[in-house]
Amino acid sequence: MRIEGSGAIVTGGGSGLGAATAEALAGRGARVAIVDRDAASAEAVAARIGGRAFALDVADAAAAEALFPEILAALGELRLLVNCAGIAPAARIVGRDGPMPLSAFEQVVRVNLLGTFNMLRLAAAAMSRLEPREEGERGVIVNTASVAAYEGQIGQAAYAASKGGVASLTLPAARELAAHGIRVVAIAPGLFATPLLLGMPQKVQESLAASVPFPPRFGRPEEFASLVLEIVGNPMLNGCVLRLDGALRMAAR
Repeated sequence: MRIEGSGAIVTGGGSGLGAATAEALAGRGARVAIVDRDAASAEAVAARIGGRAFALDVADAAAAEALFPEILAALGELRLLVNCAGIAPAARIVGRDGPMPLSAFEQVVRVNLLGTFNMLRLAAAAMSRLEPREEGERGVIVNTASVAAYEGQIGQAAYAASKGGVASLTLPAARELAAHGIRVVAIAPGLFATPLLLGMPQKVQESLAASVPFPPRFGRPEEFASLVLEIVGNPMLNGCVLRLDGALRMAAR
């Protein structure tokens, strides 16, 4: 898919992986809509890259449906969707105060899995109405899973389940949307230098970084963004989950 001149939505685009992806797409000539619950962060990124900012809870179906026409009007043709919005609170299934509240599990799944699918379904519908480009391609959707989908640690039951859902969604979505010329790929990042990890104590950061076989450091958001660009540009990447983790395999704790 040609990036230059294409309309792109990046969810969670106000920080971390999403912000780096929005910047990379804009740098290649895409018209970018930054979607984030944090309006101020979205506005800051949009101002920096010449994009448009939209405040949205990605898991709110009614709000997303109401806002989508405005996003499409701003972009012209929506060809690319990159879902980076997500949360990662840690909680044990049985903690000091008893069982994990079901609402805590539900919230993580709501944002990470339902939010991803909500934006996917709306973007796919919009893409399906477009004129096809080379080889009949109409659009590309990139979702963010996690290595926790495969090696979830203690305290990550909700997060691992939500990201496992994103990983499992990839192939059936790609198979179904192939009829419309839309590709679906997921990236499963390992330990990346996002605000979540960089907010941890320095000794914890150093210990985590040392657990990555090579290179022994956190991934950089721009490296995630670079893979997004490769996925968009390579039409044979479809229906797969790509690990981006420096050969990391997470331990139980």
